[in-house]
Amino acid sequence: MSRSVAEVMVETLITAGAKRCWGIVGDTINHFTDAIRRSEMRWVHVRHEEAGGLAAGAEAYMTGELAVCAGTCGPGSLHFVNGIFESHRNGAPVVLIASDVARTEAGLSFPQAVDQRKIYEQCSVFCEYVSHPDQARRIVALAAQAALNKGGVAVVIVNGDMFTERTEDALDWAVHRPAPVLRPSDRELEVLASALNEADKVTIYAGIGAREAHDPVIALAKVLAAPVVHTSRAKEFIEPDNPFNVGMTGILGNKAGVDAIDRADIMLCLGTDFAWTQFYPDGKHVIQIDREATHLGRRAPIRLGLVGDIGPTLEALLPSLSGDRDPTHLQQALKQWEEDREGYEREANEPDPALIHPQAVARMLDSLAAEDAILTADGGSPQVWLLRHVAARGQRRFLISLLHGTMANAYPQAMGAAAAYPGRQVIAMCGDGGMSMLMGDLLTLVQEKLPVKLLIFNNGSLGFVEMEQRVEGLLDSYTELQNPDFAALARTCGLSGWRAENADDLESAMTAWLAAEGPALLDVKVNRMELVMPPHVKPSQVASTAMFGIRAMLDGRTKEVVALLRDNFLR
Repeated sequence: MSRSVAEVMVETLITAGAKRCWGIVGDTINHFTDAIRRSEMRWVHVRHEEAGGLAAGAEAYMTGELAVCAGTCGPGSLHFVNGIFESHRNGAPVVLIASDVARTEAGLSFPQAVDQRKIYEQCSVFCEYVSHPDQARRIVALAAQAALNKGGVAVVIVNGDMFTERTEDALDWAVHRPAPVLRPSDRELEVLASALNEADKVTIYAGIGAREAHDPVIALAKVLAAPVVHTSRAKEFIEPDNPFNVGMTGILGNKAGVDAIDRADIMLCLGTDFAWTQFYPDGKHVIQIDREATHLGRRAPIRLGLVGDIGPTLEALLPSLSGDRDPTHLQQALKQWEEDREGYEREANEPDPALIHPQAVARMLDSLAAEDAILTADGGSPQVWLLRHVAARGQRRFLISLLHGTMANAYPQAMGAAAAYPGRQVIAMCGDGGMSMLMGDLLTLVQEKLPVKLLIFNNGSLGFVEMEQRVEGLLDSYTELQNPDFAALARTCGLSGWRAENADDLESAMTAWLAAEGPALLDVKVNRMELVMPPHVKPSQVASTAMFGIRAMLDGRTKEVVALLRDNFLR
């Protein structure tokens, strides 16, 4: 029996595990969306395709299953680009159906015609046209298979008139999901064990590639008496129930993590592709294990590089390691980690009830949020407050734009998480700049009944950019934001809304906000004069900040300089 290309594509996607398709209907995808209407797949109608791309990526990242989005020719598909880049870099298995103009108009500079392949090849693991109706099931199955097995976005390009074509292709093209075990050879493991047994001080640096290896990482740390530093993306997997955890390295990290790596004889990198080379020790101290051979030695010179999945590799390695290590290195790191956490707590405390520090907001959220809450955070300072002040508890999930570094990711990604997990608390930690960039999809939360809780860190500025400018000794420029009353705006859109301007009102407002039925927004007026302090402050940064202070005072902004010093250096 013949079926339309649209019907075959939708059926293949459902068979591959897709439950939702995110997008905006129109012209070249109307027959595709009509096929969805007649299927068990749910169409999620967003107000901006970028939000749909971010939401689909979050759904796929959180579940590990296929998510779908679809765009019309030209502008519709182009609006997805930033969301697709973010989702692809997160390793989220997403299929994008990018439609094109009718075949009769292809190559003739027809309005809205775009070379989709050139656009999406750089942010996909698969990018191919359906060139004949009998290819529909095969191409879509290959796209889904690539997305699920390679971890990333697969793009299927379809001319609008192709969707109505009929096909009798009865071959059973299916999606295969093998689960191989990958580890180094026995000889390579012997070399690794010898190096670790000879080292006095080992520090483990665990990344997202160790997400399935929590227990083997802990066992390794115990045998080696090694502190465990983790990347930002690995926080939710490595931090819980980990007595060897000493936090993070990097500009968003803490002193214990940085010092533990600097002191080590060996920095053992497990499934991490951390990009900032200035935080790596000399290459003779670095050993790296990663599933991708192309990642070995990519960020810093290394002494030894091995290919393998972290869990199976460590399980094979552990019997060859000797124990009875001097615990001094570990004890130093744990003591500094305790001091780091005490410092974070001091930062959050403020006796002036008229001033709300963003750290205090994040710490209160940590104490009031559900044990299995899913939290997203906007790029910039909200991601720092999440990473430093919200604890991973084993069941909590986190999603931050750490590889693509986009603005306005938090609440679109929260939409995808809420759609995938309707019974769980989903919280988006938003900057006021990020919130106002894609504000139209507040209406999606209401229309699609997605009970996301939106927390806005409202400092009236592009705060992270402002900090960057000041640390470089510049006067902050063009960072001012003239914001609406976000709580009132939320109520106008159909959400529940609260606003907190005083520290004494914060807890009651946050409690009511979290308990609200359906989507809700809490607008918190936080201190603008707040720096994200790095683990080590360099003399050059002090000098540059001082230069900002001089320039600001000469510009008549003495009050701002006083506030900056009071709120960051004199507390």
